Amino acid sequence: MSHAMGSGSRTTLRTFEFGKTYVVRPKGKHQATIIWLHGLGDNGLSSSQLLESLPLPNIKWICPTAPTRPVAILGGFPCTAWFDVGELSEDGPDDWEGLDASATHIANLLSTEPADVKVAIGGFSMGAAIALYSATCFAIGRYGNDIPYPVNLRTVVGLSGWLPGSRTLRNKIEVSHEATRRATSLPILLCHGISDDVILYKYGEKSAQSLCSAGFRYVAFKSYEGLGHYTIPREMDEVCTWLSSRLGLEGSS
Repeated sequence: MSHAMGSGSRTTLRTFEFGKTYVVRPKGKHQATIIWLHGLGDNGLSSSQLLESLPLPNIKWICPTAPTRPVAILGGFPCTAWFDVGELSEDGPDDWEGLDASATHIANLLSTEPADVKVAIGGFSMGAAIALYSATCFAIGRYGNDIPYPVNLRTVVGLSGWLPGSRTLRNKIEVSHEATRRATSLPILLCHGISDDVILYKYGEKSAQSLCSAGFRYVAFKSYEGLGHYTIPREMDEVCTWLSSRLGLEGSS
């Protein structure tokens, strides 16, 4: 599936070819649909394999694959990436065009879900960055390019990630009562390994602080001693507990 985004007065148009989308069907009653986003250089298949083993029978998982594109941090080497990135932190310049293209692709995948099904977004590393960017688009009510954001997100989960666009976020939310209300209502779970040497722990911590200061009142930040840039069962258990309670799934405590 391709998605083309214009960018203001520039005449060049970048086209993003998204890879294959993998779906894990719910084993029980379908109550929620969650998009899960992989990290840099990975694909939707590996996400689906991780998620199908989780004890969440009421969730349908949609695992898209990012476009293959040249990535600045890899010296222009092409690999799967949700947006271009020069450094893996919130200090680098933001590729707004790439961010909006991926956030739009993800929201479009969720917009066809039944009205009574709750929808959410989660991800790992660069996937977590796009999940958090989607959370900010939901709160503000539009993408960075001012096109309206179409989905009512119920929760967002970010593992070992960072928040793109953090420097301007507070200003964009404070000017609108509606944006402030949406930010206040959206529960966000952030998890980060203290020993992460790819996306440093301090960037995860800073992202949580940026979200809180912008008006997201419902941010949980969990840190894991000795954890590097990967997931562990204890962390995924925490994710399962969070999703069950925040989405009000049947059979959850």
